[in-house]
Amino acid sequence: MATLVSDLASVEAAPLAGDEAIRATARRLLSELYPRGRMPERRKEQRLPFPSLVVLHPVDDDGHTPRTETIVVSGKHLSESGLGFFHPEPLPYRRVVASLECPDGQWIAFLLDVSWCRFSRYGWYESGGRFLQTVDSPLADQQPAAVSAIGAAPQA
Repeated sequence: MATLVSDLASVEAAPLAGDEAIRATARRLLSELYPRGRMPERRKEQRLPFPSLVVLHPVDDDGHTPRTETIVVSGKHLSESGLGFFHPEPLPYRRVVASLECPDGQWIAFLLDVSWCRFSRYGWYESGGRFLQTVDSPLADQQPAAVSAIGAAPQA
């Protein structure tokens, strides 16, 4: 066992062939994605990556009551004032309740005003909006099995 550990340590310490080529290629991609001359950030709050699934519940005409239908989207960024996310189809709703699962399994939710949407490559859409208020999540009382079935394809 000691030999295996020392062998692994020597592998990690020794540079692998092609390491510099990998780093150079990654640097090139990053410099193209984030060029230095880009416009400065206009937002007041810092956005953080949020690579988690988010459950959207469209709201009724009153602008607050969640409907029973759900849409599962993929989070992109989260800030103290809003959320950005990806989805495969256009959203026909302006206001939704966005339910986000906390690490402890509890759900928190915000009434979200979806204020922008753009088509991105590969047939996906990117949307975002600002939080209008905190609300009770429609998923707060759901059992885990019921929540995991949200957005699942219907069984034939």
